[in-house]
Amino acid sequence: MTSTHPRKRPQRRSEIPHGPQQVTGLQQIRDALPPAPAPCTVEPAPCPVGDGVPPELLALVTHHCRRINAYLARAQHLQGDSMKQWQRLVLYALTDALAHNHLLVGTLAAYLQRQDLDPDLRRYLQSPDPDRYITSEAVQHLDGLTGAVPEEAAEPVWTSVGRRIARDDG
Repeated sequence: MTSTHPRKRPQRRSEIPHGPQQVTGLQQIRDALPPAPAPCTVEPAPCPVGDGVPPELLALVTHHCRRINAYLARAQHLQGDSMKQWQRLVLYALTDALAHNHLLVGTLAAYLQRQDLDPDLRRYLQSPDPDRYITSEAVQHLDGLTGAVPEEAAEPVWTSVGRRIARDDG
């Protein structure tokens, strides 16, 4: 007879890696990420921000996390009538979530680099090459978020999205 008392039941072992194995595995994935096609280095132009987190950064994280979560929820709940339809829809949702995540990380990295926090940036990004995340789109997004004037005649898409995030959520 099997006891219902918790200490008398056999231990269940999870098949999902955790602890040091997972940490090492995640670092291997981060190290294998390719660099941005045209990585950017943002020139330092620190602005005094005090000890508080600037509201536009909080708004940026909130905006993109909502988008990422929506795409992940969509992928998680897709059923599909066929394998072909399911794989198409799941991969669209997952790659859209990934693109938002890369843009978010790149924009935050560009902000920190602009604030001249480069030595810490490498540690925070868990990468010896922080420029791998900082794309021209991330810099444009940051410019919109911080109210910078674009150099181009027509405002880039991510600059205007950054302006809207700062205006609506900031």
